[in-house]
Amino acid sequence: MNRCILITVLGLSALASLVSCGGSGGSGLGQTHLVNRVLAAQGVTATQTFGGLVIVNGQNDTLARAQSLGAGFSPGLMAITPSRNIVVAFDATSNSVYALDTTKESPVGNVQLQGATSSMVLPTTNAIAYAAVPTAAVIGYSFVGAVDVMNFTTGGTVTTIAVPNAQTVVSNSDGTQLLVFSNDSDNVTVLSPATASPPVDISCLSAPNTVCTILSGSQFSRPVYAVISGSTAYVLNCGLQCGGTQPASVAVLDLGSLTVTNNIQVDAATMGLVSGTTLYVAGTPPSSVNNACTGQMWGNPPQPTAATTCGRLDIIDLNSLTAAPGIVITDGYHDQIDLSANGQLFIGSRHCSNIGNVNYPSGEVRGCLSIYNTTTGAVVVPPTNGDVNGLQSFTTRNVEYVSEDGSLWVYDTTRDTLLINDFVPAGALPIVGYVGGVKAIDFF
Repeated sequence: MNRCILITVLGLSALASLVSCGGSGGSGLGQTHLVNRVLAAQGVTATQTFGGLVIVNGQNDTLARAQSLGAGFSPGLMAITPSRNIVVAFDATSNSVYALDTTKESPVGNVQLQGATSSMVLPTTNAIAYAAVPTAAVIGYSFVGAVDVMNFTTGGTVTTIAVPNAQTVVSNSDGTQLLVFSNDSDNVTVLSPATASPPVDISCLSAPNTVCTILSGSQFSRPVYAVISGSTAYVLNCGLQCGGTQPASVAVLDLGSLTVTNNIQVDAATMGLVSGTTLYVAGTPPSSVNNACTGQMWGNPPQPTAATTCGRLDIIDLNSLTAAPGIVITDGYHDQIDLSANGQLFIGSRHCSNIGNVNYPSGEVRGCLSIYNTTTGAVVVPPTNGDVNGLQSFTTRNVEYVSEDGSLWVYDTTRDTLLINDFVPAGALPIVGYVGGVKAIDFF
């Protein structure tokens, strides 16, 4: 049976029944007994009353036979612990974060935030998460913005740490340091959450102190994200792309001394990934001189793309701290990146230049996804449209799950094309509802 029928019948925190042609059981975890599970965040539609986290069998790309997991009406953004025992999902309808125990496939609890978030982290195996809430109102502060410390074991927000316009939060490996990036700011806020005073901490008002240190200076220009490797944080300065006064760069920040030891100029910088001694950095330069699409082709015979603006992928050698010339990729605001086991770098953005229509292809079709072959240097722009909301690779299969424009696509990373088979006849899994994110909850 090659068709899967999804029937959702229960509410916010309840388990929704899922009927499908899903694959094998066995000695896996939870009620589904699957050993290679993936969660897809599924929102409501005109025919879908409730959202949830759909369980996918990652061995064969089928929907699980047993169930999906309740996570509000419109779950999208997800975060997961390094050991993958706890996953959280943000429901945009209620501004709530739902936590699930992946070993039992059961709810842990949920916490309502003061506003929407686009950044969450769970740095350790504990059910403690951090969310940046840029619109949070904090008593005692004249501005808005905070990092909420959520403890799902106790079922609530432990501490709200006031940080002006907090947009993005990144953690070191043990959760002792949080780097917080704010909208339209040239500062980096460093928090030590364990020393914060519940329920509300306004230490950043009198920083520096044991809770909050604010880093500023010419080495930062609209920093938006950081890639942390050991005791080093590679801070991505968005620069001119985000309204700053300086070109984009990567600031090398020593987390022990909180000093910048180097600054590497790049074409653009909003998202990055470290692999060994290589740092990949993606972004879209604001200047028409630097964001041309020269060299990007499509079709057979090849012809130039119709896109007039393109992004750049810079590759930094961390031994020499030098960047190679930028590689042309799709444009937009890049905030998704993932490396497959066989060296295919998937780079996703939002608000990119969409060309054509994937549903009615009559020429070039392109969207917000680029695939860079780290071995050959080739770039593939798949014929799909829309924002990329999630990427997930596997170590035992040459496939990549891509949440793009509300669908969950499956790519064959040996060819960098959509995987087409009986279970994925159109290259996408038959999930009803907008897929806003994807996370593997087993190591495979």
